[in-house]
Amino acid sequence: MAVKKYNPTTPGTRFRVSVIYDELTTSTPEKSLLAKIYQKAGRNNTGKMTVRNVGGGHKRRYRIIDFKRNKFGIPGTIKSVEYDPNRTAFIALVSYADGEKRYIVAPDGIKVGDVINSGEGVSPDLGNALYLSEIPLGSIIHNIELEPGRGGVMTRSAGTYAQLAAKDGKYAIIKLPSGETRMVLLTCMATIGTVSNGDHSLQNFAKAGRQRWKGRRPRVRGVAMNPVDHPMGGGEGRSSGGHPRSRTGIMAKGQKTRNRNKYSSKLIISKKKKRR
Repeated sequence: MAVKKYNPTTPGTRFRVSVIYDELTTSTPEKSLLAKIYQKAGRNNTGKMTVRNVGGGHKRRYRIIDFKRNKFGIPGTIKSVEYDPNRTAFIALVSYADGEKRYIVAPDGIKVGDVINSGEGVSPDLGNALYLSEIPLGSIIHNIELEPGRGGVMTRSAGTYAQLAAKDGKYAIIKLPSGETRMVLLTCMATIGTVSNGDHSLQNFAKAGRQRWKGRRPRVRGVAMNPVDHPMGGGEGRSSGGHPRSRTGIMAKGQKTRNRNKYSSKLIISKKKKRR
């Protein structure tokens, strides 16, 4: 897969860079796996705005994704690779031998006609879901569970992957895309391979209108506000605004926000890399 840079025939295409969707095989989703999404525009159940800069956007329908991969011992055939407006990765439609159809997060390199499986005794091939105890060391994995049977919650966005570094007792040691190394129970499941659409991060939307289509409204910078509206507001001329912080005063750089008493802190071996 590659990206396409457009000729500047209009102002909206001057800096546009988009993904070439040559991996996709259909534009029509499976009707039985669709659900409604109700527009909330950042409001809660009383109509009060609780999330700023959200609203509008194109109408979508949710694709029900199988993150649990609990069709053990039943082979499934990839029927299509599709675009999902609700996530950065592509999704794949799997038709199982018992007639059931499910969507999964598509691994990079998966093709129509490929057969995947999950459960104990499954070979560690692309797209197969195995228990961490059965995955060879050094394997590239994604869609990793944190709790057995809960379903994959880590490493699901486009182009991401984790690596199984070691096994120690009842835990597997996994290096995550953030650089963090943590322990996960060997009874948790993961899928072999890298998540598809790795060029997603190379896109350039080139105009504000495409952000509006995604449901993102304009965001005013804190330094452009008055002191009554933001801690970084006010000042004569173009003042810096002081130390970067949120509208509620939480530091944006340097301040640790993780709860030091969080139950999973003891499972983290090394923290994620700091940005320079």
